[in-house]
Amino acid sequence: MIRTNGLTRHFTVKKETVEAVRGLDLEVQQGELVALLGPNGAGKSTTLRMLTTLIPPTSGTAEVAGHDVVREQSEVRSRIGYIGQGNGAGHTQRGRDELISQGRCYGLSRKEARSRASELIAALDLEAVADRTVSTLSGGQRRRLDIAMGLIHAPDLLFLDEPSTGLDPQNRANLQEQIAKLRAEYATTIVLTTHYLDEADSMAERVIVVDHGRVIADDTPSRLKEVHAGDGITLTFDHEDDARRAADRSRRVIGAEVSQFGTTVEIRVLGAPQLLPELLVNLAADGVTVTSAQVARPTMDDVFLNLTGRSLREGGTEPTDTETTVHENQEIAA
Repeated sequence: MIRTNGLTRHFTVKKETVEAVRGLDLEVQQGELVALLGPNGAGKSTTLRMLTTLIPPTSGTAEVAGHDVVREQSEVRSRIGYIGQGNGAGHTQRGRDELISQGRCYGLSRKEARSRASELIAALDLEAVADRTVSTLSGGQRRRLDIAMGLIHAPDLLFLDEPSTGLDPQNRANLQEQIAKLRAEYATTIVLTTHYLDEADSMAERVIVVDHGRVIADDTPSRLKEVHAGDGITLTFDHEDDARRAADRSRRVIGAEVSQFGTTVEIRVLGAPQLLPELLVNLAADGVTVTSAQVARPTMDDVFLNLTGRSLREGGTEPTDTETTVHENQEIAA
């Protein structure tokens, strides 16, 4: 569904060239759900804008649903849905009317568009506000309307750029249900960017981490956690001397990263649940009494920090230019 080769995008900011995306190579197969992660300014949104034909690449090539994003923009747009970070609905229009119009732009009959709009309004808890003008809706309600607009035509390929931003936990769960339903009923391919790492961990089959415009990791969430984070073992002792002896013994037995902080020893190692019993036996044989032992499984936050050296929200914002509009999903439909 997606294939890029050497994809780049440069912007001019204050007479200086900014390389937002640098030689990006991606492949996404039909039916996959892929999370695209990276710190602010890493090039995620710029990549999505190129793949959805909103801005052209500076160099390189990209095919989406079998069509070139530069030469075959109409064909690309007819196959995809895009939920961008900005509000996509016209502020003076009624929410339901915007959904129906969006469906009609994608070729649905009026009856089909009305039926699909009603279905999404109910699923995303918009029934009480669907017939109000968009300008009177709260930020969370507008966000849910944007999501409905991206889902209206059940696209072959759906791009979700920070879809959960501004949603409460219940509506985040509703969105995830809609995504699962799309995949179950239509085998929809989904590319997701998110600042909720637990969302990427639970939903995505593959996680691609981008930093400074390049792919730095691409694997399943479980494999990334295994390779780039490892489990954590925390041991506590009554006396600091016991902790020091335990740290030395742990380095010899496990050969892993071991740190001592007073009466606490922290160990980072792969397969901690299996190694802990052996370690406790060795410490007991050495006459060291462990007060407590805990195993912590790694999270995607650990992976992200280890890969990039910073948290997901650190960094700058990605540059934009006049080719990108605030009504991105309306533009794609048109």
